[in-house]
This record gives sequence, structure tokens and C-alpha cells, in this order.
Amino acid sequence: MRNSARIMLAMAAIGLTVSGLAPALAGLIQKKPPYFASISAGKARMRTGPARTYPASWLYQRADLPVKVIDVYERGAWLKIEDPSGTQGWMMGTLISEARTGLIMGTIAELRDSPRFGGKIMWRAAPGVVGRLSKCARGWCYFDVRGRGGYVEANQLWGVDPGESLN
Repeated sequence: MRNSARIMLAMAAIGLTVSGLAPALAGLIQKKPPYFASISAGKARMRTGPARTYPASWLYQRADLPVKVIDVYERGAWLKIEDPSGTQGWMMGTLISEARTGLIMGTIAELRDSPRFGGKIMWRAAPGVVGRLSKCARGWCYFDVRGRGGYVEANQLWGVDPGESLN
């Protein structure tokens, strides 16, 4: 009886662990590609196909890097992504987060206190800086880099579509 009780307890623990991951994965699975997301892990491998047996083509060592999900395989177990440089490949779905992030592109971006050109410049961000995105509307997004944030023109960001609105 003791062994069967242990097995039942272990199965219940596994069920709770998997159900804890389910809401995060479910959100990604329900979206229709293409859509923006971000890498959730500090190290994540891009592969040439949707399985661990495919060779890794790239190792990302930058959590929160924005990516575009362009295809879904096996109900979200594997996602085909595109990174800001245009490189495409497959990544395990558990390595991708719904968190919206953006990458400054082109030249230095001015982070303003309001979503308008006349807004006071609060910070400046160099090309390649990654931050969290929110409040995107009418060509502006709130861009937060570790607590230092401001509004940036959406056309200076990779990680948001032109005209897209975010709350």
C-alpha cells in the first residue's frame, strides 16, 4: 500500500506542475501566428526543426529578447520564430513568454514623459536596448528598461506592428 500511495502522490504532484504551466502555454497556443512574444530563458536554443533531434542553429543568451512567432507545431510544444535580425528557426514553446518586449532599432531613441513629440525627454536608449512594452497606441509605446521608462515612437522598435494597440 505504501508504494501505491507514493505513486498516487507523485502523479498528483506531476499533475499540479503541468497544470501550473498550462495557462502560460494555453495563451501562446490560442493566438494565431504571426504574433510577437519574447524569450523567457537566459539561454535558449533555436533549432533547424521542431524537435530536440534537430541541430541547434543558434544559442540565445538574452532573456526578454523579442521574437515573432510565425508557426506553431504540436499544439505549442514547438514554435517557429523570427528574431530581430530576420533569422528563423524552431524553439521549444516553454522557452517563449507572452510578455511583450521591444528592441530599439536604428538610432538612439528618446523616451518621453508623454506620447507626443513635445513631451519632456526622460531617458535615451541606444540601439539594441531591450525593454518591456505597454500602452501602445497611435504610433507610440511605453518602453520600460528596468524601471526607467518613457514613450517611444513605435517605428523605432522591433517587437510591435505598425498601428498595433497594447494596453
